[in-house]
Amino acid sequence: MELSKKLGLVLGPIAFLILVNLPVELVSEKGDAVISVAVWMLIWWITEAVSISVTALLPLLLLPILKILPIAEVGANYGSPIVFLFFGGFVMALALEKVNLHRRIALNIIKLTGTTPNKVILGFMIATGSLSMWISNTASTVVMLPIALSVINLLINDEDGFTKNDQNFALSVMLGIAFSANAGGIATVIGTPPNSVLIGLLENEYNTEISFLKWMTIGLPFSIVMVGICYLVLVKWMFPNRDLKFNASKEVIHSELEKLGPTSGKEKLVLGIFAVTVFLWIFRTLINSIFPNLGLTDTMISIFAAIALFSIPYNLKKGDFIIEWKDTSKLAWGILILFGGGLALAQGMSSSGIVDMVANAIAQSEISILLTASLLIFLMLFMTELMSNVALVAVLAPVVAGIAIGLDIPILYLLIPVTIASSCAFMLPMATPPNAIVFASGHVKIAQMARVGIILNLIAVLLLVLVFKFVIPVLF
Repeated sequence: MELSKKLGLVLGPIAFLILVNLPVELVSEKGDAVISVAVWMLIWWITEAVSISVTALLPLLLLPILKILPIAEVGANYGSPIVFLFFGGFVMALALEKVNLHRRIALNIIKLTGTTPNKVILGFMIATGSLSMWISNTASTVVMLPIALSVINLLINDEDGFTKNDQNFALSVMLGIAFSANAGGIATVIGTPPNSVLIGLLENEYNTEISFLKWMTIGLPFSIVMVGICYLVLVKWMFPNRDLKFNASKEVIHSELEKLGPTSGKEKLVLGIFAVTVFLWIFRTLINSIFPNLGLTDTMISIFAAIALFSIPYNLKKGDFIIEWKDTSKLAWGILILFGGGLALAQGMSSSGIVDMVANAIAQSEISILLTASLLIFLMLFMTELMSNVALVAVLAPVVAGIAIGLDIPILYLLIPVTIASSCAFMLPMATPPNAIVFASGHVKIAQMARVGIILNLIAVLLLVLVFKFVIPVLF
C-alpha cells in the first residue's frame, strides 16, 4: 500500500475527531459537524485510501450519529431518481457493449471520415466522443485503443520505420482518443457522472429541473467545440504529421468490420430500444404537453430502457434475452453509491446552514462576478487533475451554489460551467481513466501529455468563462 494511502487512511478519521471536538464554533454546532464529515471524505477521496465509493457511505453512518439528519433522510439520497437515471444509462451501455454495437458504430464513423492521416485521427476522435455520450469514457477508450494500435503498427512496420511524422501521428491518435472521451461525456446528462451529481443536487435541494434535452443544448455544442479544438491543437500545432501517407489504414478498418460480420438481430433490437429511449428523452417535454397526465421524467424513460433490455426476448422459445441480471456484475455500482454520498453531503451542508453562511459572506464582499466565476472554473478544472471529478463536484457544488446566491445570480449560471470544468482534465495520466489508458499504451510520455494538456486546460477555462458570460444567460 502506498504511503499516501496509509497516511490518508489514518489522517481522515483523526482530522474528523479533531474538528468535531473543537472547543470553539467555526460556523454552528451542526455546521462544524458537517465540515468534519466533509474533511474526512475529502482526505479519503484525495488519497484514495479506500475506494471512493466506500468513502461515499460515510454520510450514511456519520450524519445520523452527529444528529445532523435522521438516517431515513440520508438514505433517501442513495435512492434518488438521479441514481436510477444513471442506472438505466449503465444498463443501456452494458447492452451496447454486450452485443458489440458500440464497436460497429465506432468503426463505421472512422470509415466515413476518410483514410488520410489527419482524417483518420478525426475519425477516431469523433467516434470516441460520440460513444462517450452514451457509455463510460473508460469503455469508449478501451474500444478504440486496439483499433488505433493496429493502425499505428502499420507505420512501425512499414519500409521507412517509425519516423518523426509517424510518432506525431501516433501521439495525435492516442491523445485524441483520450481527450475526446473526456469531452464527449459532457454532451449528455448520462455521459459523465458529474453531470448527474449536479442534476441531483438541483432537484433535491433547489427544486430545479434540467431535462435531458435542455442539458444537451449547452453540453453538446461545448463538447463538439472542445473536440474540434483538441483536434486542431494536436494535428496543426503540437504534433503535425506533414507528408505522411498510408492507405493500409483503410484495410485495417475494413478487416475489423469484417470480423464483426453482418449486423445481428440482437444488435438491431438494442439499436431500436436505444433509439426509442433517446427519442423519448429529447421529446419528453412535448410528449408531456400532449399527454399532461403522463408526467414522464428522464428517470422513468431510463428505467423503461433498462426493463425493456431485460424483458424483451430476442428468442422467446429459447428464453434468450439481450441482457440478464448476471450481466450487471459488470455494472459500475460504486458510481451509483458515489452519487448518493455526494447528494447526502450536499443535504447535510444545506440543512446545517453552511451554504447560507457562504452566501452571506459572498454577499457582504465586493468581489467581481466575472472574476469569481473565472476563479471557480479555473480551480475546479485544475483540481480535477488530481482527484476524482465526481467526488470534487459532490463536495464543491453546494458551496458554489452558496456563492451564486451570495452574488445574487441564478445558481445555474455558476454551477453549469463549474461542473463542465470538472470533465476537462487533459494534463495528467492520473486525472481520468482515458488519460491513463492511452498513457499505458507506451506511445505517450507524461511530458507530452502535460505540454498539450495545459494548453487545452487554459482554452477550456476561457471557453467556459465565455459560456458563463454569454451562453447560459440566453439558454437558462
